[in-house]
Amino acid sequence: MQVLVVGAGIVGLAIARAAALKGHEVIVAEASEGIGTGTSSRNSEVIHGGIYYPTGSQRARHCTEGRRLLYAYCASHGIPHNKCGKLIVATKEAELRKIEQIQAQGVANGVEGLTLIGGNAARDLEPELTCIAAVHSPETGIIDSHALMLALQGELEDRGGAIAFFTPVERITRNASGWTVHFGGAEPGELLVDAVVNSAGHGAQQLARATEGYPAARVPRLVPAKGNYFGYAGKPAFSRLIYPAPVDGGLGVHVTLDLAGRMRFGPDVEWLGDRPYDYSVDPRRADSFYAAIRTYWPRLPDHSLVPDYAGIRPKLTGPGETAADFLIDRPADHGLPRLVHLFGIESPGLTSALSIADEVVRTIGTD
Repeated sequence: MQVLVVGAGIVGLAIARAAALKGHEVIVAEASEGIGTGTSSRNSEVIHGGIYYPTGSQRARHCTEGRRLLYAYCASHGIPHNKCGKLIVATKEAELRKIEQIQAQGVANGVEGLTLIGGNAARDLEPELTCIAAVHSPETGIIDSHALMLALQGELEDRGGAIAFFTPVERITRNASGWTVHFGGAEPGELLVDAVVNSAGHGAQQLARATEGYPAARVPRLVPAKGNYFGYAGKPAFSRLIYPAPVDGGLGVHVTLDLAGRMRFGPDVEWLGDRPYDYSVDPRRADSFYAAIRTYWPRLPDHSLVPDYAGIRPKLTGPGETAADFLIDRPADHGLPRLVHLFGIESPGLTSALSIADEVVRTIGTD
């Protein structure tokens, strides 16, 4: 079967690799010049445990299973990673109930090793930390996301698959045996394929609207949310990831580490509305970062945060709304054969990628 995957981010590459491993002929259409140039290269590179998400949701299921698959994949393919663990902290009584609920949610989701510990035990692990209690997640880690994408690309190409860069997909139409994919770019053209997977990230809604026969009412709204990160100029204070109790739209300004041990803080949540995408980090946002970080690390020095980078999440829900689940619209849902649209694949999309890929490939292979 000929499969066309739109988008060469982590999820698109994982789907393409999984399809190629099943013996399908696979082409990935990528509008930009390289792999992972969007959300996939602008995240915290965290391997999430699967703690926060409603039990039975797509996020909970794919994150937990995807994490296990991802650690195994890193080990078998030599991808740099570190299962460093994380602490979700309560700094005041009002947050204690919240992290207790988070731990219960994680246990219900099958996340291994979660323990609720007191402030003294948390400080034994991280002496610079100030909190009254914490949830310890030993299964959380960090990864070199670019190395992961290169490995996925390599396996795809080893199995005869290919990535067509500078190849924007403008519309998809039905034909007698499958789908005709219409390309733009410097060399516009058409390609007949048996199956199409729309993993275009921020462009997924636009492509879904340009898919012949796909009901417009099924296309969810896109609510872009920018997350800014600040780097830390000094010696790292923590060896684990430190997360505060969650906030509206995200998980709060937390401590993340890269594989060299460098600390960075973020992301915050900046709702973009109709504003154009802009990946610059406004230095003035540091003021709110200092205040948030000092709730759990009071010794954060003045003038120690420097603008680092920003990402933009393709969210499906806005301020004050319950966070939407991943939306994977399958043939059984919309009635069109061998067509899958993926919407709102944000955090924990990296962690979930291998699990999502397995499900999508099963879907297009059996409908």
